[in-house]
Amino acid sequence: MKMLLPAVLVASTLVAGCGDRTQRPPNLIVIFADDLGYGDLSVQGHPTIRTPHLDKMANEGLRFTQFYTGASVCTPSRAAILTGRLPVRSGMADDRVRVIFPPSQGGLPADEVTLAEMLQEAGYATGIIGKWHLGHQEGHLPTDHGFDYYYGIPYSNDMSPATTSWGRAQTYPPLPLMRNAQVIEEEPNQRYITRRYTEEATAFIERHAERPFFLFVPHSMPHIPIFASDAFEGTSARGLYGDVIEELDWSVGEILASVREAQLENNTLVVFTSDNGPWLTVNIAGGSAGLLKDGKGTTWEGGMRVPMIAWWPGTIQPGGVTDALATTMDLFATAAMMADVAAPEDRILDSIDLMPVLEDPDAAVRNTVFYYRGTRLFAVRNGPWKVHYITQSAYVGDAPVVHEAPLLFHLDRDPSERFDVAEDYPDTVAAIGALAQAHRVRLVAAPSQLRIPEWE
Repeated sequence: MKMLLPAVLVASTLVAGCGDRTQRPPNLIVIFADDLGYGDLSVQGHPTIRTPHLDKMANEGLRFTQFYTGASVCTPSRAAILTGRLPVRSGMADDRVRVIFPPSQGGLPADEVTLAEMLQEAGYATGIIGKWHLGHQEGHLPTDHGFDYYYGIPYSNDMSPATTSWGRAQTYPPLPLMRNAQVIEEEPNQRYITRRYTEEATAFIERHAERPFFLFVPHSMPHIPIFASDAFEGTSARGLYGDVIEELDWSVGEILASVREAQLENNTLVVFTSDNGPWLTVNIAGGSAGLLKDGKGTTWEGGMRVPMIAWWPGTIQPGGVTDALATTMDLFATAAMMADVAAPEDRILDSIDLMPVLEDPDAAVRNTVFYYRGTRLFAVRNGPWKVHYITQSAYVGDAPVVHEAPLLFHLDRDPSERFDVAEDYPDTVAAIGALAQAHRVRLVAAPSQLRIPEWE
């Protein structure tokens, strides 16, 4: 186990613990959808997708309206949430490949400290149910990175000769369903994958009700190809995509019910969010970013701003909505504060404790967000202002556009990023440029772990 020492945080330092709310440290459950858009839930304004359990979770908890993922594609986004660091720092960002494919021998470096390792050392039971996508070879599995228990598919559900017709996937091995380090099934029926993940998650909660636990539930859905079980297929007005989201909503309801049945609701923080924005280039099989621009794979708001609902009865006041800036990386510092444990001091963390916001929706803990695509800094947000230095639309296809004159948007007034006001606010562009330059100077980028020589 890696030695964990007091943390040095960017823009925030961990201070005293949260207080003795109960006789044991709080539990943490993070539910992480795949390619779910900002506008895909009824509580987020979707007109035909019904998400009553998530709506209720928001009514009983706190909904974030300006919450960001660490990257706009799968692998680096997962590295960000689990390490509390920009993926460029851990080597899980690559300009050429972007995500790990089955031929890769790489994965999350062994010297990275994950949220699971930090809490495991503090005596937590740790489990992951779902999609990993941070390395599937020996030495790179969840059980090598602090998780006591793993059940799921180690990479995206389309990386299989049985579920996709695109190019090189035809040469991949059968899609594996794993328990810990063992493949227990090949090409599982994906119509039932959400249900099976949910059953495993609720069983994990039941097994560990008597001790602190961290449960990470990174769903495979709604990443394409999308599937829904018999109970949900054909039930949504939105079509199959709506069926899939409504089954995910059911899953959230089952997990929250399990927490209540174990009488742990007052001692458990449950977070629901997404790894990135919707995959718009797959047309009707993809979701919606609502009023936000573009989607997965981009650093426009639709690619990196995602739904986020936090639920913790007795700590979070019901029915709150916050416009505080926050990121998935901030869950690392938040967990350290909740559990009153030390975080690593030998590396920079891009993580800020969210407890002040959870306790008071009007609080603010973060003022700046950095938007990366691969290893390149594409944009910076500071307060309501966002500067784009490079833009690129769509997950695949078009080339990035470098803007000699940066674009500037006021996101409170123009969340759809339609009106470039750089000419009207040159001082704001210059001030954010200085922040970007200071960030570049401090950045210590790791060599990429994703190199796949045969990939073109």
